[in-house]
Amino acid sequence: MMRILSTVIVCLSMMFIAACGGSGTPPTTTATQQATAKVELPKFDADSAYGYVKAQVDFGPRVPNSNEHRLCGDYLADKLKSYGAEVVNQNMELVAYDGTKLQARNIIGQFQPEKKKRVMLCAHWDSRPWADADPDATKHRTPILGANDGASGVGVLLEIARLLSHTPTEVGIDIIFFDAEDYGTHNADDDPSRESMDHSWALGSQYWSRRPHKSGYNARYGILLDLVGAPGSTFYKEGISMHYAPTLVDKIWNMAHKAGHGKFFINEQGGYVTDDHYYVNEFFGLPCVDIINYDKESDNGFGKYHHTIKDDMDWIDRESLRAVGETVVAVIYNEK
Repeated sequence: MMRILSTVIVCLSMMFIAACGGSGTPPTTTATQQATAKVELPKFDADSAYGYVKAQVDFGPRVPNSNEHRLCGDYLADKLKSYGAEVVNQNMELVAYDGTKLQARNIIGQFQPEKKKRVMLCAHWDSRPWADADPDATKHRTPILGANDGASGVGVLLEIARLLSHTPTEVGIDIIFFDAEDYGTHNADDDPSRESMDHSWALGSQYWSRRPHKSGYNARYGILLDLVGAPGSTFYKEGISMHYAPTLVDKIWNMAHKAGHGKFFINEQGGYVTDDHYYVNEFFGLPCVDIINYDKESDNGFGKYHHTIKDDMDWIDRESLRAVGETVVAVIYNEK
């Protein structure tokens, strides 16, 4: 997960500072959910989502070119298939900022692929190859588990995939797990004077945005989940999302408040974050919103565990997962 931006010129050529299962239970519908969304909503199981996060973390760091990365990728693709998705593995060789060639893989699960009306949900599934923000300098080249930074968003989407297998939406849903999001510039190699965006991040979504998995692919909009599992998470209206898709941001946040998750979804604008959604918006032209934790109390905006070896299961909270999951479920099941 990249860095938050303290200043930005809001225009189409923005200038930036560079900035993963449980089986669950059969879905049921609560009276509160029905009254809130006015449609029957399958029940998002936070325990199941937590289990999916743990399953990814149990593989170890999911760094491209590693065996752990390959095994976890197979697990994710198989899970989507088991829930009835038509799966596309978008294999690619990417070149990292330091010249490393990355054997990467975007994993796409298409639900009801025959439907023309579609919504895209996405998260990145790789983890940071180095804990370059760790207070212990000896850990700065150690790969991280990425429980919150990567696995949390994927865990929520796998639980939504389980719901889709029982209760289809009226529109088609595409779940995309982007790879190589977190192989961005190491802190030791960073240039703090850089004013333009560091394109070393989000390599998988950059690739997909130029070469989508399906010719002529189109969707109404996209929702990106990143850093959605920490205890007490607060999701402010991220700046790039507000620039490209303000109406969609308001729609999601209003739905969250109607569902009783106002303490998580804050009706204020947060910072600007370089994330997968930037490329989906700018390169592909699909309105895409980033639901991402913004911690006003931390120096980096993401929390003290971010890009450290402490990003483990201790930083995953079922209530945060539930707030995000129930919000996204309400949005997609109300789509006509």
